[in-house]
Amino acid sequence: MAKDGSKSGWKEFIWNPRTREFCGRTASSWGLILLFYLAFYIFLAGLFSVTIYVMLLTLDDNKPTYQDRLATPGMMIRPTGTDLEIIYKKEDTESWESHVQALNNFLSTYNDSVQEQTNVECTPDNYFFQEDSDSVKNIPKRSCQFKRSMLADCSGTPDRFYGYQEGTPCIIIKLNRVIGMLPGKDGLAPAVSCGPKGDDSDKIGEVAYFPPNGTFNLMYFPYYGKKAQVNYSQPLVAVKFLNITLNTDVNVECKISGMRIQANNERDKFAGRVSFKLRINSNK
Repeated sequence: MAKDGSKSGWKEFIWNPRTREFCGRTASSWGLILLFYLAFYIFLAGLFSVTIYVMLLTLDDNKPTYQDRLATPGMMIRPTGTDLEIIYKKEDTESWESHVQALNNFLSTYNDSVQEQTNVECTPDNYFFQEDSDSVKNIPKRSCQFKRSMLADCSGTPDRFYGYQEGTPCIIIKLNRVIGMLPGKDGLAPAVSCGPKGDDSDKIGEVAYFPPNGTFNLMYFPYYGKKAQVNYSQPLVAVKFLNITLNTDVNVECKISGMRIQANNERDKFAGRVSFKLRINSNK
């Protein structure tokens, strides 16, 4: 009997025909609860939407409101090799052909014809400011030409193998983009200098830079962002190792020097500098 009574109690809890209650509540009670939660969640959704809308009003589609990047930009090389190690044998074409192809691919957007079509000639040694006019946005912004031919002996034109077959390889250095950065001061442009790292001072030999003095001309700054400056071409510096010691590991460190750029940030090894190993093997 107790079992039947318990079963009957559960049935009445689910639906009580006498009081017309479902799960202990009448239809009007359930209606009021559902109406409350409907209104509550509509309010939350509306509050969330208004908050997102107000936040979006503070954002600029072309420039981040806040930047958390380091003041000193990072540097990287091309070709990167494996773990920033460029190792090949001078007489073995297959050992360096991938490096040549990597440079060809990287420099394809810097072809003189491409730059002449998409970018403009700028006044050297001066920042290329392109300010907005009050509420009128100056978008898209123009970009200065950086022609592949400016890399001279490392452009792949006079020597399509970039010196790799002769044991005088070219390394391309690029400076990472930082919106609004003005790297120079008093008319001085930042420049790249490469030297031995550690005890390799007698192995690195003579180094040539293209453009001359390894400078990043001021006309390529400031950078206004990918959306605002869609055709922006980062300035490059090519480093050519003219008589590096063969058949040995040579540790190289390239640094950026400039009045507003520091290359001694220990928190980020790529801030204003890049280190790599270069080894050229040869039968001679």
